[in-house]
Amino acid sequence: MNTLVVLLGPTGVGKTELALQIAEHLQSPIINADSRQLFAEIPIGTAAPTKEQQERVKHYFVGKLHLTDYYSAAKYEDDVLQLLNQLFNQRQMALLSGGSMMYIDAVCQGIDDIPTVDEATRRLMKRKLETEGLDALVAELKVLDPEHYKIVDLHNTRRVVHALEICYMTGNTYTSYRKNTKKIRPFNIVKIGLNRPREEMYERINNRVLKMMNQGLIEEAKAVYPQKGLNALNTVGYKELFAYFDGHISLDDAILKIQSNTRQYMRKQVTWFKRDNQIKWFSPTNIEEIINYIDDQR
Repeated sequence: MNTLVVLLGPTGVGKTELALQIAEHLQSPIINADSRQLFAEIPIGTAAPTKEQQERVKHYFVGKLHLTDYYSAAKYEDDVLQLLNQLFNQRQMALLSGGSMMYIDAVCQGIDDIPTVDEATRRLMKRKLETEGLDALVAELKVLDPEHYKIVDLHNTRRVVHALEICYMTGNTYTSYRKNTKKIRPFNIVKIGLNRPREEMYERINNRVLKMMNQGLIEEAKAVYPQKGLNALNTVGYKELFAYFDGHISLDDAILKIQSNTRQYMRKQVTWFKRDNQIKWFSPTNIEEIINYIDDQR
């Protein structure tokens, strides 16, 4: 049976280089599973694969969208499954690599069949967010869908807005569409998790943020600043610099906040992934051991 190798782990752990080596070993392209690297305008702040890395190994789902494009985990699931059908006609193993938890779950086990939000509802909720703010939308979600209110990350604007979009458009709760039924895939899935000691991860993240600043993150953020209200930019690295541009914090504070918020996101990713007992964990430095493990799954 065909096999999908899933290389996952928290931000900053070292997935990019290892994915390249595994892809070369498997003679497979890389299917990217980082939801922010989809957007062409923000390669620095999302640590997207460089031009040289993409020339070394073909990547899918990197820089294919613009910030104004609508995309979802459900659409990603459909797109990746279509791509895998093509790839498995040419080879028996394929590689998916990234750290976006919902996107990985969408491919591996499927997500609930939630209605696609129409353009009118999207515009309405965008206006409400701009005029009323997130706190007001959170309060409204508590009334319209109290069950989802209890479990959703109330600081995640995209999740709160999406749940309300479904409530508004369908007249039903978002919870009513969440069945959590695992879909059976017509291929094997081998999950490889990467992790490092916590203090080492903190140091790598802090250094990576400084490297991004040297690569031109401020200029990149300035270029997209006029679009700062978009969901795609409500993310670590950009919202802190927007606050700096608006005069609310100093540049030094913005950098510290980016480092702190990235470390917090890293911890959240690790907690999410650790719930999956199908993941085999490795240090990214154990390249030979990882490749041997993959070969044993053939």
